[in-house]
Amino acid sequence: MVDLSDRQQALLKAIVEEYIESAEPIGSEVIERKYNLGVSPATIRIEMGKLTDMGYLRQPHTSAGRAPTSMGMKFYISDLMKEKTLPITAEVSIKEKMWQQRYKSERLIKEAVSALAQRLNMLGLAVDDEKAVYYAGTSNILDWPEFYDIDVTRFVLSLFDENPRLQEIIGMAQGSDPIHILFGEDMGFEYLRPTSFVFTKYNVAHDKTGVIGVIGPARMNFSLVLPYVKYVRDLLNEAIQI
Repeated sequence: MVDLSDRQQALLKAIVEEYIESAEPIGSEVIERKYNLGVSPATIRIEMGKLTDMGYLRQPHTSAGRAPTSMGMKFYISDLMKEKTLPITAEVSIKEKMWQQRYKSERLIKEAVSALAQRLNMLGLAVDDEKAVYYAGTSNILDWPEFYDIDVTRFVLSLFDENPRLQEIIGMAQGSDPIHILFGEDMGFEYLRPTSFVFTKYNVAHDKTGVIGVIGPARMNFSLVLPYVKYVRDLLNEAIQI
């Protein structure tokens, strides 16, 4: 991965965060107007071109604007993003609802999945140690422009009927990071290109684990998604040990 200058990092951060909000390619005039990068619009355009050549940005269609690639999103998440702190009220509410189900494994997992779906307005999912699949929030994804394409939505929802394909996608996660982020453009499925998956393992027993997380657009607000997924995972681990 090419080292980025401070200016390029600030520009990439601005473009990613604008794209998360708008779902539209970001032009240099937006960056110049909203962010004090201390350079001219012409310099911004030159740097956007360099970031595109390096693979951090792409230029969709004939638009003058740029959107982040999966490479750009990964760099943003690992080097530029600061995770948000969850509201205490949200933490308390989620824990109360999950704790009511802590002695009933299936209901506990369903409550955990529902909590993620409701708080993040995405599709929550879990796969337990027996490979049973739980999901909630299927209607949530229809609120995101990326899922206005019926073929994208159909393909995502079909994953819950085709467990081997879902397992294949989960198996694409590499590395020892506790949280895995998969971008659709890296998965090899055409209709997953505008999507991303965030999931983590939770402990069922000594040698048994399940998976829980969310499916949403590739531009999901990871600064909020990651702490919610981690919090629900930690509650699951705690409840299952009781």
